[in-house]
Amino acid sequence: MFKSSKSRLSWADVTPKSEFLNRRQIMAGMGAAAGMAALPASAATFPASQYSTDLEPNSLEDITSYNNFYEFGTGKGDPARYGHLLNTDPWSVQIDGLVDKPGDYDLADILDNADLEERIYRFRCVEAWSMVIPWVGFELASLLNRVGVQSSAKYVAFETLVRPSEMPGQALGNLNYPYREGLRLDEAMNPLTILASGLYGEDLPNQNGAPLRLVVPWKYGFKSIKSIVRITLTDTQPETTWSNLNPREYGFYSNVNPNVDHPRWSQASERKIGGLIAKRQETLMFNGYEEQVADLYAGMDLSVDY
Repeated sequence: MFKSSKSRLSWADVTPKSEFLNRRQIMAGMGAAAGMAALPASAATFPASQYSTDLEPNSLEDITSYNNFYEFGTGKGDPARYGHLLNTDPWSVQIDGLVDKPGDYDLADILDNADLEERIYRFRCVEAWSMVIPWVGFELASLLNRVGVQSSAKYVAFETLVRPSEMPGQALGNLNYPYREGLRLDEAMNPLTILASGLYGEDLPNQNGAPLRLVVPWKYGFKSIKSIVRITLTDTQPETTWSNLNPREYGFYSNVNPNVDHPRWSQASERKIGGLIAKRQETLMFNGYEEQVADLYAGMDLSVDY
């Protein structure tokens, strides 16, 4: 899957080595962030994003035991059951296409780059159910700016790892692998769009998309691709796994929209995970992030471009 380590690039190929700083050392001196009382002490070294919700986060048990990650199986408990099989060290991400600095980047170098400042993002996340998850991550835009997005680029495409020996769901033939997703460039550059490498102040668990996953909180969960190994800048709309499988039900944009029903169920409400009873609640337009993202879709008919 990966090229030899000799061909991989570090951030020294992009920026002078004197600019390197270890982000965990930086954060350790910043103290506890406001509003993080519900998070463990290990999360205090990461400041809170200005976009974090004030809603109570789900428990670590909720977040790590109830997942969609078909690479490990179609059951909600399969990712937790089989995730330990995946080896995430070493890991590299191929960045290619319409960028100035294409190459294979070691994940450790990506995360230790000073410009990629990790923060706590307490986002609401929605599929047919919802959770509030305190991700640790950094803006995708900061990584894309580092590698130099060329003027002809209009979209960003992503791919997940293919390793059936460690991801047993891939051997079931339920999807065409690798799992693929994509965003329009302006969506990718929005400050709400992050790459997450942890949650609750710790490294990201395998069942949640370790070691690096996309989080796009105003879209349905399947857009937030997990275990990323490739990011491609392109001038054409990329193919995406669920849109290819069933375009009638899963459009390219997949914005959270209570006014557009899934062909098989209403999306006007969602089931909140947590507590003794999973309660239903009203679905918010763009999952409550309308103020930050609605202008991205000005003039578009979101009942057509779903």
